[in-house]
Amino acid sequence: MTTRRATDNTKALDAFMTTKFQIDAMLERLMALSDDHFETHPDDINWGHVGTLNHYASLLRQITDSAFKEGEHAD
Repeated sequence: MTTRRATDNTKALDAFMTTKFQIDAMLERLMALSDDHFETHPDDINWGHVGTLNHYASLLRQITDSAFKEGEHAD
């Protein structure tokens, strides 16, 4: 009979939670920036702003596609 030894995952859990808190903080900052229209007044919007926002959306789409197994990460 093979006995399985209990694994102490305390360090992995600590690292996971540290990264989770970092992600939560980044998401909060992004939401605040979005709520403020990315610090851009509507009268000042130009195609450069659109390009920047599309770039941000593309990067976030990579994350959400991976997290939710969508897009190129779909099964």
